[in-house]
Amino acid sequence: MTSNLTSEEQAAAAAVERSAATSQLRFATAGSVDDGKSTLVGRLLHDSKSVLADQLEAVEHASRSRGQEAPDLALLTDGLRAEREQGITIDVAYRYFATPKRRFILADTPGHVQYTRNMVTGASTAELAVVLVDARNGVVEQTRRHAAVAALLRVPHVVLAVNKMDLVDYAEPVFAAIAEEFTAYAASLGVPEITAIPISALAGDNVVTASANMDWYGGPTVLEHLESVPVGTDPSQDPARFPVQYVIRPQTAEHRDYRGYAGQIASGVLRVGDAVTVLPSGRTSTITGIDALGTMVDVAWSPQSVTLTLADDLDISRGDLLAPSDHAPETTRDVEATVCHLHDRPLRVGDRVLLKHTTRTVKAIIKDIPSRLTLADLSHHPAPGELAANDIGRVVLRTSEPLALDAYDASRRTGSFLLIDPADGTTLTAGMAGDSFAAPADGAEAARDDEGWASDHGR
Repeated sequence: MTSNLTSEEQAAAAAVERSAATSQLRFATAGSVDDGKSTLVGRLLHDSKSVLADQLEAVEHASRSRGQEAPDLALLTDGLRAEREQGITIDVAYRYFATPKRRFILADTPGHVQYTRNMVTGASTAELAVVLVDARNGVVEQTRRHAAVAALLRVPHVVLAVNKMDLVDYAEPVFAAIAEEFTAYAASLGVPEITAIPISALAGDNVVTASANMDWYGGPTVLEHLESVPVGTDPSQDPARFPVQYVIRPQTAEHRDYRGYAGQIASGVLRVGDAVTVLPSGRTSTITGIDALGTMVDVAWSPQSVTLTLADDLDISRGDLLAPSDHAPETTRDVEATVCHLHDRPLRVGDRVLLKHTTRTVKAIIKDIPSRLTLADLSHHPAPGELAANDIGRVVLRTSEPLALDAYDASRRTGSFLLIDPADGTTLTAGMAGDSFAAPADGAEAARDDEGWASDHGR
């Protein structure tokens, strides 16, 4: 109890609580079928004491009913009935857990090529991606595909987890060769940071606790790296972007002249007195007040939700974007972007869609599909005519109204958009404005492999 702690210990405990409340890491796992993603996630949750007793009891019961002596930790994340029956991950499974050092939002994404679009969904907001490799098979085509998706989505940190080291006698040369091959390939794509960790998710080696079987490895465990990797960016380094979500007009005599603009700051810092431009109209004004959850403040930053008041009575509505007048993005109706098609129905030239960018939704038409990306070797297939489910390619769109788009490599929030079916509201495609994919450097052509999938009895 806190009453038994010294004042210094109480202060330290309070500091830990504040850190856990403010530090959060969103990360995604990916890998080929049977590489052990769900087992890794289950081990991470189990060994970090993030599993409730009734959950563990249910997993133990399900494992015994399948003839397994030890609990199958993969069942902690494979929540769909089809996943448990087939032993694979199909949907993106989100898990929330915390340690004394940090809170985590984990997206366990599928490994099969058929569900590449699910990895795009899970990694689109991730700050870190854990890519698993079976130590017996090494880097395969799906490994390179996941590295390419991480690069495409500008995930800042990538962890290569070489799993099943127990099945290769914990051999350092096996790990070193896989780490060298993957690091060279991912670095050629422009992945800024790569950390390789040898693990055995089934045995628990280097997941939460250091392995006694790999004394040749002196780096962090998976959890240690997740707890220490830098998260977030300095908001002052990014230009401010404020998409208007709601216009507040109280219908009372006391607030008859009040007009506030509510929303979440997408990036940067806003201050009282800042000159701002309203896009797409181009009108300008000055911030006169910032209301942060009922408290008037002089400054606010992303990702805070605030209400702004301006010096001038302008025609502003949901979907408009407020930006510093000296760093406002250009508006355009012609959009060139890299997209990942998510729907089973193909995307074709001439299709009419809705384009949703931040809080703004406009009509658009697909003018051209110049190329489709082959993730296996990063070649561009010209003029494919359409994009099928899981395809990544370049598109050219024409919108009915101007949009204030940033390039995706400059801002993941204001450089991304969705294409929606205007008939039923189904999400069709995820888009990244600008040329958001960097081809590999010369001489870094992807190595070929014979796919060496793990057996049906892999972990």
